[in-house]
Amino acid sequence: MPAKKSASKKRKKTTASRKKAASKRASARKVSRKKVAKKAAKKASRKKVAKKAAKKASRKKVAKKASKKASKKKVAKKASKKKVARKVSKKKAAPRKKAPARRKARARSRADVLSGPIHGIEPYKPRRGEEYMSPAQLDHFEQILTAWKRELMFEVDRTVHHMQDEAANFPDPNDRATQESEFGLELRTRDRERKLLRKIDSALARIEEGSYGYCDETGEEIGLKRLEARPVATLCLEAQERRELAERQFRDRDDRYR
Repeated sequence: MPAKKSASKKRKKTTASRKKAASKRASARKVSRKKVAKKAAKKASRKKVAKKAAKKASRKKVAKKASKKASKKKVAKKASKKKVARKVSKKKAAPRKKAPARRKARARSRADVLSGPIHGIEPYKPRRGEEYMSPAQLDHFEQILTAWKRELMFEVDRTVHHMQDEAANFPDPNDRATQESEFGLELRTRDRERKLLRKIDSALARIEEGSYGYCDETGEEIGLKRLEARPVATLCLEAQERRELAERQFRDRDDRYR
């Protein structure tokens, strides 16, 4: 009997020790799991904090860039406004400088001499109720034609003197060719001016006769504006258009329009 009791006691002790060891193992496992979970939570919180900090830094950078751009735009606008204000103040303060007479004379080309009246004579401003081709208007156009004729004669004299001074026998054939081409061009322009002088003389004769300013074909008024642009005009606008149309249609024919 005592041997059985001692064996049962030993069994109870071993089972109790096994239970204690199992409970210890379970508690150790729970503690290790808790530690792992805490570490994972700490890592996740650190990552979240790092992400938030990165987002804040990127926002700050974007805000800084936007503020820099805005400041640059403001500075550029202020500078442009200052430049505009300076230009306006300069224009208001400093009067325009008139070009000297020499520069104006150089700027005028030969095409101006052939294409329109002389510069310096202001266009005629008719009064209310003034008759067409009144004595004042005839005097105005006579001044334009005489001044234009004077300038053409001056150009003719200048060309003659120029050809006399520049005429030379160059040994180089290229130089001779260029000189001959220049002289030919000047002679062609003088020929055009000679024809224009004839038209000016005929216009002055019409002023003396009293038929200046009226169309040769229809007898209608040519108009002050057309005469200001072309003082030697002999046709009104409609008659001139008809003549130009006939010239286009019958260009190959030898008729009175050619």
